[in-house]
Amino acid sequence: MTAPASKGAAPGFARRPVDPDAWVRSDDQALVSISPTKAEVYDARLTLDITKALRGRIKVAAFKRGETVADMLRVMLEAAFPDEGAGS
Repeated sequence: MTAPASKGAAPGFARRPVDPDAWVRSDDQALVSISPTKAEVYDARLTLDITKALRGRIKVAAFKRGETVADMLRVMLEAAFPDEGAGS
């Protein structure tokens, strides 16, 4: 016979509410994240064909700066191509 499952929630899953009726009536906004997700902010992809050597240099530069390649390149692209309509 197998041991019964533990009462704790598995990592990544919510625990059962103590009072299900209060949970159902609770304000849903409290459960929703205030900040938007990456999918909500970044809604387009850009694919580039580059050499393995360049990819390696980019990855090393991002690592040395303590940021992701995507974040580093977004900042560089925003600086090179600013939104001209944002200031007016």
